[in-house]
Amino acid sequence: MGLSSEQTAMIAAVSNTGGAVNSAIGSYYSAKSQASSLKFQADIADINARVAELGAQSELAAGERQVAAQTLRAGQIKGAQRAAMAANGIDLGEGNAAEVLASTDIVKEIDKNTITTNALQSAWGYRLQGTNAQVDALIKRGTAAGISPFGSLTTSLLGSAGRVASSWYDYTKIIENKGGKP
Repeated sequence: MGLSSEQTAMIAAVSNTGGAVNSAIGSYYSAKSQASSLKFQADIADINARVAELGAQSELAAGERQVAAQTLRAGQIKGAQRAAMAANGIDLGEGNAAEVLASTDIVKEIDKNTITTNALQSAWGYRLQGTNAQVDALIKRGTAAGISPFGSLTTSLLGSAGRVASSWYDYTKIIENKGGKP
C-alpha cells in the first residue's frame, strides 16, 4: 500500500518547512560561532602585539647593556694604551700618541653607534610585528561586528521560503483537485 499524492504532498510540505527551520537555526549558530571565533583570534592578535612590544623593549635594553660593556672595554683599552705610552716616556698630548688615543675614541663611538643601530633595527622589527598584530585584531573585530546571526537566520529563511511556499501550494492544489478545502 503506497502513499497517496495528497499524503506525499503533505510530507513534502512539512519536510521542506522543517528543513527551512533547521537550516535557519544552523545559519544562526554558524554565524554566531564565526563571530566568536574572530573575536577570539583578535584577542590572540592583541596578545601577540603585547609580546612583540616586550621583545622590542628587551632588544633596546640589551643594546644599552652592550653599549655599556663596549664603553667599559674601550675605556680599558685606552687606559692600557695610556699606561704603556707613559711607561715608555711618550708625551700623551701630542703627535702619534694623541692620534692613537683619538682613534681609540673614534672606534669606541663607531662601535656604540653600531650596537645602538642594531638594537633599534631589531626593536623596529618587533614593533612592526606588533603593529601588524594590532591591525589584524582590528580587522577581525570589524569582521566579527559585521556578522549578524539574526541576519543569517533571516536570509536562510527567506532563501527557503520559495521552496516551502511551493510545497504548500502543491499540497493545496492536490486537495482542491480532490474537491476538498486546504
